[in-house]
Amino acid sequence: MVGRALTSLFWGVVADRYGRKPVILIGTFSVVVFNTLFGLSTNFWMALSMRFFLGCFNSQLGTIRAYASEVCREEYRALALSVVSTSRGIGLIIGPAIGGFFAQPVEKYPNLFVESSIFGRFPYFLPCLIISVYAVGSLVACKWLPETLHKHAEKANERADLHDISEHSSNDSGQKDNIVELEDKQIHKSNLLKNWPLMSTIIVYCVFSLQEMAYSEMFSFWAVSDKKYGGLSFSSQDVGEVLAISGFGLLLFQLLLYPPVERRLGPLMVTRLSAVISIPLLSCFPYIAMLSGVVLHLVINCAAILRNSLSVSLVTGLFILLNNAVPQSQRGAANAISITAMSVFKAFGPAGGGAL
Repeated sequence: MVGRALTSLFWGVVADRYGRKPVILIGTFSVVVFNTLFGLSTNFWMALSMRFFLGCFNSQLGTIRAYASEVCREEYRALALSVVSTSRGIGLIIGPAIGGFFAQPVEKYPNLFVESSIFGRFPYFLPCLIISVYAVGSLVACKWLPETLHKHAEKANERADLHDISEHSSNDSGQKDNIVELEDKQIHKSNLLKNWPLMSTIIVYCVFSLQEMAYSEMFSFWAVSDKKYGGLSFSSQDVGEVLAISGFGLLLFQLLLYPPVERRLGPLMVTRLSAVISIPLLSCFPYIAMLSGVVLHLVINCAAILRNSLSVSLVTGLFILLNNAVPQSQRGAANAISITAMSVFKAFGPAGGGAL
């Protein structure tokens, strides 16, 4: 998160100047390299360095959000951004599930992996390798991604020509007034820090990111903790199953239910409702630890699906509001600012959750 906070704005400017696709390719390639090296780390500082470099070179989220808002027509923008937030949400769920199933494979699957193999020496290499192989496939698939930054250039030129014709037909004083007004609008547009709809959306996103990261980091610890400490006494495989089920439920919700709900209520109302409903839901989690057996598994799966669906709905609504607050030429930088601020808050999420 520190690495991402330091470089997100730079990658946002690069995406606005040179295109979205180069930044996406660089970010995906960095996952292949640094995620593999993370799994091969021989000490804590090497592992920490690989995560830092991955954050520095991988500024995917902001660029992908800008890309998704541009690659389709306006009526499908909610669906496109819901796919982005769903992919991110599923990654946050399936990632720990992959870790739970495939970490320390020599101990869990002795018939398939031997102690003398590379997976015996590096017990956490297998889940990192699986993610890196998937990233290679994504990198190849990026070849067919169209660039979106230039798509509205022709329309902009047409508008400029019409504007020139109308200016020539007016008197000199009218021309000067129009030029001053256009320059004032351009200055206002260029100063993102004075764009209150953008800044207010980023503030809400940062506060929610702090809570979201704390929950994501602490859920697994809470689930595997003993019941006498208020946990669920789950095994790592039980946690993986809960995360996998909630990920599948989240996918169905975002693809089938979120787009029509967003069209009916609007992104702002969806964001507000998701935030309000999340408060009592999260407050009920400590009482789930009092259950046991099949009832416990049923309730925790339902609660996890509902919580993740509300979380991603809130994030998707914020994505839509953020991209609507700026013109296309500033979306890369605007999303980069949000990622920078969010990364700072997310850096404190795990530490704060662990301390509490």
